[in-house]
Amino acid sequence: MLDFLAENNHCGQAILGIVSRGNAIIAELLRLSEFVPNVFKLKDKVDQQKYGDIICDFSYFKGPEYYESKLEAKPELQDLDEEFRENNIEILTRFYLAFESVHKYIVDLNRYLDDLNEGVYIQQTLETVLLNEDGKQLLCESLYLYGVMLLVIDQKIEGEVRERMLVSYYRYSAARSSGDTNLDDICKLLRSTGYSSQPGAKRPPNYPESYFQRVPVSETFISMVVGRLRSDDIYNQVSSYPLPEHRSTALATQAAMLFICLYFDQSILNTQQAKMREIVDKYFPDNWVISIYMGITVNLAEAWEPYKAARTALNYTLDQANIKEQASRYAANVERLHPQVHQFLKEGYLTEEVILDHIPKLLNCLRDCNVAIRWLLLHTAETAYDLNNKRLRQIKEQVINDCRHNPKILFQFLLDTAQFEFVLKEMFKQMLSEKQAKWENYKKEGSERMAELAEVFSGVKPLTRVEKNENLQAWFREISKQISSLNYEDSTAAGRKTVQLIQALEEVQEFHQLESNLQVCQFLADTRKFLHQMIRTINIKEEVLITIHIVGDLSYAWQLIDSFTSIMQESIRVNPSMVTKLRATFLKLASALDLPLLRINQANSPDLLSVSEFYSGELVSYVRKVLQIIPESMFTSLAKIINLQIHNIIEVPTRLDKDKLRDYAQLGARYEVAKLTHAISIFTEGILMMKTTLVGIIKVDPKQLLEDGIRKELVRRVALALHRGLIFNPKAKHSELMPKLKDMKATMDGFYRSFEYIQDYVSIYGLKIWQEELSRMINYNVEQECNSFLRTKIQDWQSVYQSTHIPIPKFPPVDESVTFIGRLCREILRITDPKVTCYIPQLNTWYDTRTHQEITNNLLFSEIQGTLGTFGLNGLDKLLCFMIVKELQTFLGMIQKTVLKDRTTVDAFKALLHTVSPVKGIVANANKVYSAAVTKTQKMWTAYLDAILKVGQMQILREQIANELRYSCKFDSKHLAAALENLNKALLADIEAHYQDPSLPYPKEDNTLLYDITAYLEAAGMQSPLNKIYITTKRLPYFPILNFLFLIAQFPKLQYIKNQGMVCKKAADQVDWPPLVLGLLTLLKQFHSRYTEQFLALIGQFIRSNMEQCTSQKIPEMPADVIGALMFLEDYVHYTNLPRRVVEAHVPSFIFDEFRTIP
Repeated sequence: MLDFLAENNHCGQAILGIVSRGNAIIAELLRLSEFVPNVFKLKDKVDQQKYGDIICDFSYFKGPEYYESKLEAKPELQDLDEEFRENNIEILTRFYLAFESVHKYIVDLNRYLDDLNEGVYIQQTLETVLLNEDGKQLLCESLYLYGVMLLVIDQKIEGEVRERMLVSYYRYSAARSSGDTNLDDICKLLRSTGYSSQPGAKRPPNYPESYFQRVPVSETFISMVVGRLRSDDIYNQVSSYPLPEHRSTALATQAAMLFICLYFDQSILNTQQAKMREIVDKYFPDNWVISIYMGITVNLAEAWEPYKAARTALNYTLDQANIKEQASRYAANVERLHPQVHQFLKEGYLTEEVILDHIPKLLNCLRDCNVAIRWLLLHTAETAYDLNNKRLRQIKEQVINDCRHNPKILFQFLLDTAQFEFVLKEMFKQMLSEKQAKWENYKKEGSERMAELAEVFSGVKPLTRVEKNENLQAWFREISKQISSLNYEDSTAAGRKTVQLIQALEEVQEFHQLESNLQVCQFLADTRKFLHQMIRTINIKEEVLITIHIVGDLSYAWQLIDSFTSIMQESIRVNPSMVTKLRATFLKLASALDLPLLRINQANSPDLLSVSEFYSGELVSYVRKVLQIIPESMFTSLAKIINLQIHNIIEVPTRLDKDKLRDYAQLGARYEVAKLTHAISIFTEGILMMKTTLVGIIKVDPKQLLEDGIRKELVRRVALALHRGLIFNPKAKHSELMPKLKDMKATMDGFYRSFEYIQDYVSIYGLKIWQEELSRMINYNVEQECNSFLRTKIQDWQSVYQSTHIPIPKFPPVDESVTFIGRLCREILRITDPKVTCYIPQLNTWYDTRTHQEITNNLLFSEIQGTLGTFGLNGLDKLLCFMIVKELQTFLGMIQKTVLKDRTTVDAFKALLHTVSPVKGIVANANKVYSAAVTKTQKMWTAYLDAILKVGQMQILREQIANELRYSCKFDSKHLAAALENLNKALLADIEAHYQDPSLPYPKEDNTLLYDITAYLEAAGMQSPLNKIYITTKRLPYFPILNFLFLIAQFPKLQYIKNQGMVCKKAADQVDWPPLVLGLLTLLKQFHSRYTEQFLALIGQFIRSNMEQCTSQKIPEMPADVIGALMFLEDYVHYTNLPRRVVEAHVPSFIFDEFRTIP
C-alpha cells in the first residue's frame, strides 16, 4: 500500500497540511498575544473616557447606525476615530487574519472529513485512515489542535478584547463593504465566552464544551478519535518506557490530546462512568496535573469538577492515600537517584567502556530521573493550583508535605540530570559517528595479530622456543581470513561469527597447550579483546539516542521553568561557572520545539522558519533573562568601585614626597577595588564558559550574550536615572533646572567612568556601547514624546530604536510630558516664558521682568550637552520643531475659524486696505486711521500675541541649541565640521547651477543624499531655524494687513532704550521684543514671499505717513511707534541676513540715519 505521507498520496498530504497549519496558527496566536494593544482592554479611566465612544463590543452589531450617527454628530470624535484607525489598522489586520485562520482551519478539517466520507480519496475512508499509523496520529492531532487553538485564544486574548478588536476591524476595513467575507462566522466562533484567566474568576457554565461546539464537527469522527486515543498507544511510546510505573509518563502526550478531545463529546465526561474509569486508570492513575501544549498546564481536579463521571473516576487518583503514596515514592526516587547522577558526572567516570557495558543501566537511571522530575515539577507548580479553591489548596499542601518539596533541591536535580543527559548524548553521538571506523580498526588489528601468529608457527619468524607447526600455521591463517571477511553492513551475522571466533581462540589455547608461551597467549588475548570490542561497537545503535531524546522531553516545563529563574540567578551569582550546567538545561528545554515543528517540517511548509524563530526566540529571551543576573551583579560591583574611586582614593600627583607615600598608598581602599574588579572578571568568565550554542535555530554566542546583557543593564540604569533625575516642580521658588542638570551630569559621568573602567576587564568596546545605547535611548524618548504631536503614532514594535533583547524601559508619565526629554523641554520653556522674562540677545541671557534677576543663559545648553551629549541637544531641537509646528497649526486654525469669519474684523481690514491703497503713497491723518483700525480689532490680539511669542521663544531656544552644537562640533571634531561645511556649500552651488541650467546634474528622487546630509548638518548645528518651513499653508486673505495691525498694536506697550533696544513699559503688561520679532518672522516665512513684501510695504508706509504727519505738525521728536517700526525693520534685516536694500525700498535711508542718532 502507498505510504500515507508520500508526496503523491493526496489523502495523507491534505491532512498533514491541515495539522501543519494548526501548529503554525497556535504559534501565531501566542506571538500576537504579546502585542494586544492596551487601549482595547479599556483598563484605565483615561482610555475609557477618551476611546469609550469609538471602541465597541458586539453590541455594535445590534444597531450600527446608532453608533455611527453618534460619531458623526461630533467632529472631534470623528477625528479621534480616524486617528485611531490609522494607528491600529495594521495590528488589527494581523489579529483578524489569525482569527480568520482558526475558522478556516476547522472549515477545512470538516471539508476533509466530508471528502473522506464521499469517497473523493480513492480507497480511503475514515476507518482506513484510522487504521494507518500516520493517519491515526494526524486525525487525532487535527481535532486536538483545534481545541488547543480555542483555549489559547480564550486564555491569552480576553473575550471582550476580541470582540472590540473584531468590531474595530469590521468598521475600519473594507470587509463591511464586500459581501463575500466570512466575518459573521468568525464573530460567532470567537464571541466572548465569559471566561477570564484572572485568578479567582468563576468558570462560565458549560465551558469549554459549548465554545467547542460553535462550529459543529462530525460526531462519528469525534467518537472514533476518542476511541483510538482511549485504546491505542498511537505514538508507540511505551517501548521507550518499559516499566509499568512509567506508563502514565509514556502516554502523557496522548493523555493531553484525550483531555482536549473529550470536551467535544461531553457525554463521556458527564455520564459514561465506565469509560471515564478506564481513561483515568490508564492515563491518570498517579497524576492529575498535565501539560496540554507547550507548557500550558491544567489541573484535572479543577477542570473536571463540573462533570459527574469524570469527577467520580478521578476521586480514586485524588484519594489522600494515593497522593501520599505517589508523592513519597517520587521523593524517595530523587533521594536515591541524585547520588547516582553525581557519581556518573564525576570527571572521568563516563568513559566509552563504561557506557558500552552499562547502556541499559544508564538509560534506566535517565528514565527514572526524568519521570521523577516531571511529576514533581507539574504537581508542585504554583500555577497548577487555584488557591481560592479550598480542595486544590489542600491537595497542594499535602503534595508539598509528603514529597518534602524543596525547590532548590529539585532544581539542582534537574540541572544534574540535564548535564548527565547532555554528556551521555554527546558521547553517544561521537561513538556513533566513529562506530564504523573503530570497528574496521579492531578487525584489522585482530586479523593482523592472527597473521603474525601464523608466521610464528611457520618457523620462519624467530620467537623464543616456538617450534614449527604447520597445522597451527594454517589454522591461524584461516582465522585471520575469517576475521577479515567480517562484514560491517551485516551486523547480525558478523556478531554471531565474532562470538564463534572468540570461542575458537579460547579452545585453541586450551587444547594445544599454548599457555606455556606467554607471548603467544598475549597475542591470543589481544585478538580476543579486539573481537570483544567489535561486538560492543556493533551494539552502538541509534535507537539509544532516540530513547534518550524521547525520555528527556521537557516541553511540559516550557512555562513552569520560569518559577526557577530566581534560584538559577542566585546560584549563578554565588558560582558563575554554574552557567555551563545551565547550558545543558536550556538545550534540554529546546527539545520542546520538536512538538510543534515536526508536522510543519514533514509538510515542507513555508511556516517552518517563522514558527522556529518564534519558539527559539522565546527560549533565547528566557536564557537572556536568566543570565541577566551577571551584568546586574557586575554593575552593582561597578557602582562600589566608582564610589571608592571618587570619594576614597586620592589621585597620586606626578611628584611625591617620600614621607607622604604611605598616605597615598591607601592599601585598604585599593585592595577593595582589586577585589571587586576580580569579582567582575569572574562573572565574565562564567558567561564565556558557555560555548556557542544552537538554541532551536538561533545561535547563541556567549560573548554577544554578555555584551547584550551589559547593554540591557546599562540602558535600564541610565533610563531610570534620567527618569528620576529630570522631574521638576513647577511651583518651586527657584527653578530646579540647573541644580538637577548638574546632579544628572555627575550621575552620567559616573556611568561613563565606570564603563571606561570595566571595558578592559570584560573585553568590550565601552565607548562604542555607551554612545550607541545613549543615542538610542534619547532618540526613542524623543520619538515617544513627539508621538503626542502625530496623528499616526510610532508604536514600540515599529520603532527603529526599541529592541526586544535590549528594551528601553517605559515609565508612567508624571505630568503632561510622556518622557524625561519632554519634561526637560517644558521646564526650559517655563523658565524662559516671554510673559515673565526678558531676553537680551547681546548677552544671550534671560532676566526676570519683575526682579531683574538673571534666570538663565546660554550656559544652560552647555550643561545639557554635558549631561545628555549631542543626542540630547539634537532631541530637544527636534521636539521644539514639533512644538512649533503644533503651535503654528493651531494658530492658523484659530485665524481661519474666528478672525476671518468675524464680519466686523473683516470689514475693518477692507476699510483699512482701501484707505492705505496705494501702499507707495502716504496715509493722510495717519494717527487716527491706524488707531481706529487697531481699536476695532483689539479683542483678538491677546491670543495672537500668545502664539507669536511662543513660536518666537522656541526659535530663540533652537538658535541657542544650534550655536552650542556648532561650537562643540568645531571644537571636538574640526575635520568633520570643515568637511560638512564644504560639502554643504558644494551641494548648494550644484543645485543653484542646476536651476539656472537644467542640463546640469541634480540628485534624483531615489537619491537620499540630501536627507542624509541634512541629518549630519542638524547634528552639527549647521542650520538656520529661522529659514525653516515648518508647515504647508494655503492662501489667507488679509494676511499681511493682519500681521501689520498686530505689530503696531504692540508698540504702545514697548519703549526704546539705546543700550537694550525695545523693552516692555510695564511688567504687568509684558511683551518681550526678541520673541515677538522672531515669531512674526517665522510665521511670515511659512507663506509666499509676496506676503512678506506686502507686510514690509505696509510698515514702510506706516513710518513714512507718521513722519510726514510729524513734519507737518512740526513735532521735533520721532514718534515712539515709528521708532518701534524702524527697530523691527533693523532686527528683520539682522535676523534674516538680507541686504539693507530690502527695507530701504520702503523707508528712505535718511530716516534710518536719524533713527540711529536717537539718544
